[in-house]
Amino acid sequence: RARMIDAKSPPQPLVATCSRGLEEVLADELRALDVKGVAAGRGFVGFTGGLKAVYEANLRLRTAARVVVPVVRGQVKGKNDLYDLATTVPWHEVVQRGQTIGVDVAGRSHVFHNTNFAAQVVKDAVVDTIRGREGWRPSVDRSNPDMRLHLHLSDGLTTLSLDSTGEQLSHRGYRPRGGPAPLAETLAAGVLLLAGYDGTQPLLDPLCGTGTFSAEAALIATRTPPGLRREFAFESWAMHDRELFSEITRAASHEHRDAPAPIVARDRDERAVQAARRNLKAAWMNRWVEVEQRDALDLELPWSEGGIIVANPPYGKRVGDVKRLGNFYKRFGDQLKKKAQGATAWLIVGNRELANQIGLKAKRRIPLFNGPIECRLLKYELYSGSRKHKADPDPSG
Repeated sequence: RARMIDAKSPPQPLVATCSRGLEEVLADELRALDVKGVAAGRGFVGFTGGLKAVYEANLRLRTAARVVVPVVRGQVKGKNDLYDLATTVPWHEVVQRGQTIGVDVAGRSHVFHNTNFAAQVVKDAVVDTIRGREGWRPSVDRSNPDMRLHLHLSDGLTTLSLDSTGEQLSHRGYRPRGGPAPLAETLAAGVLLLAGYDGTQPLLDPLCGTGTFSAEAALIATRTPPGLRREFAFESWAMHDRELFSEITRAASHEHRDAPAPIVARDRDERAVQAARRNLKAAWMNRWVEVEQRDALDLELPWSEGGIIVANPPYGKRVGDVKRLGNFYKRFGDQLKKKAQGATAWLIVGNRELANQIGLKAKRRIPLFNGPIECRLLKYELYSGSRKHKADPDPSG
């Protein structure tokens, strides 16, 4: 049975999607928001809540890609079943006159080999429902609709959801899209949270590129919600509660604090350093990050001892060459051994051969995906002296 969400709705199932490998981190973030029914799946975390939870999740979650609101689900054995399922939703309560709609399709079903056809069936159902009740029809916009719907096909229950987010949550607004081998903001935040970073430890990124790690670190350290300066799809919903959202945004912005420990970003490339400074300024985080032009192989900790080092070195797939990079990884490992004693290093590595060149025993190996590339997040505890320790087993081989 279809049900729509509004400010008076009882808690209902909601879904936050994420990059694979970040499910448990996202689940912890949701628990911190005090929502109920948190359960991690593959590439998503389910939870329950009302409109307030939708607003909080979009505003505060650092590792989620988007938040969707399932409105109806059912068994679909053909085109007519899907059309009938979609017409049970009171679309006139969501879509306002003059707004455009679009349908994204994910999942698999033996009934619909062509996902574009499934999307068309849903669009027809929405248009027919609104035209039959209100006498006007919404237009379809495939690229940037006012109202985006998500259809998840399955041979079990097929689900139709409202996208409450719009542009992905990884697009914080402080960094231009694209660039060479970009690290998604949500993945950078996930790595920092996996590393136990909360802003109280000094942090160094010696291969900062355009500054994503340092920007996300500053947002965490200052307790700034990552969605504070962007717009969301739910703001164009007919049932959007502007007063409630303003109240939540105000409360979130009042939690700000000064960054309690140093954050340092370095790169040997002058253009990368300039881009990092621009992006940090756009994020309003430049005050909390020191950006330096310096080679990663000239590694000196900017503080006396301890702290966290994070880095996303090139994998030899999109940037650099594996043979040439092997020498860099070996020398970088040597620098960590000699110059970073007492610190903990977390490196995202997308090539096992290169990981072996680091020459240090990883204490943890966490599988993550940087876009389509399967990586390992490797943890190195850089002890003083020659303390021996065994590496944790790699759970995925």
